Amino acid sequence: MPLIVLAAGAALSAPVPASAGAEGGPRMPSVPGKVPGEPSRPRNPCRSKDHPEIAERLGARIRAALAGRAGTVSVAVADHGRGLRCALAADRRYDSASVVKATVLGALLRRAADEHRAPTAAERSLAHAMITRSDNRAASTLWRSLGRERLARFAERAGMSRTVLGPGGYWGLTQITAHDQLELLARFTRHNDLLPDRARAYALRLLREVVPAQGWGTPAGCPHGVTAHVKNGWLPRHGRFWRVHSIGAFEGPGRSYTIVVLTRDTPSMAYGVTTIERVARAVHRTLNPGMRAAIGDDAAGAAPGGVPAASDGSVPPGR
Repeated sequence: MPLIVLAAGAALSAPVPASAGAEGGPRMPSVPGKVPGEPSRPRNPCRSKDHPEIAERLGARIRAALAGRAGTVSVAVADHGRGLRCALAADRRYDSASVVKATVLGALLRRAADEHRAPTAAERSLAHAMITRSDNRAASTLWRSLGRERLARFAERAGMSRTVLGPGGYWGLTQITAHDQLELLARFTRHNDLLPDRARAYALRLLREVVPAQGWGTPAGCPHGVTAHVKNGWLPRHGRFWRVHSIGAFEGPGRSYTIVVLTRDTPSMAYGVTTIERVARAVHRTLNPGMRAAIGDDAAGAAPGGVPAASDGSVPPGR
């Protein structure tokens, strides 16, 4: 079923004052978020040839979830069964923070496939720590082991055309886009030539086993019977503004969809989490009508589980 993509290039929300930074489917260039000739009506960010009503409803709910939010936000959603995709500023680049660890995992699994072997015990130990606990030492070790050439080649083969690796060992400064993260998640969730099915299953298991304290973000509002896989990143830059990101894949009976929400220049970590979870609830509610939410339904978007409002450590202080 063909997927139709619309990428909106305009920022969704008011900026913070200066006193306060899928597999397949055709791509269209970023366009202003207005319908030509109707300047007062924003363009619907979601498209589906076979389910236009759902696309219309989802686009309206995403925009409503972001109404009045400070900072800069990009959103990408893909529902493979419905042939539905949403994109808001999906080609805008962001500092990746710890979200890039999912890319490192993909490159690690591709290297093992290239060498016709399973990941070693040491690689599995590092990957488990890097994904489930967001361990930075494990990420740095794998970043160095894989090397920039292999990481860049994996990103290129995964369709992550606008991703730029961070300088030197600063993997948390890798530049990512919502579109590219959606492409990465597609490599984990759908059969493809880049990652063998066994490798994909292993990656999804790690993303499913992220510790509860880091399970906020796109899983918020996920309904009973749908399995959530998530990787988050949270990073203050210059000691003031935050980058808070969440990428998630969701699978259940007759359901398979992915959500990416990237934010920057939010006044606090909790504020960024709230923004992400408002979008996530809108997506889960629309794609799972009549199903009761099982994850984070009563959290009202607050930073959950006692997560401290401190950097994820993906970039040294002062960078």
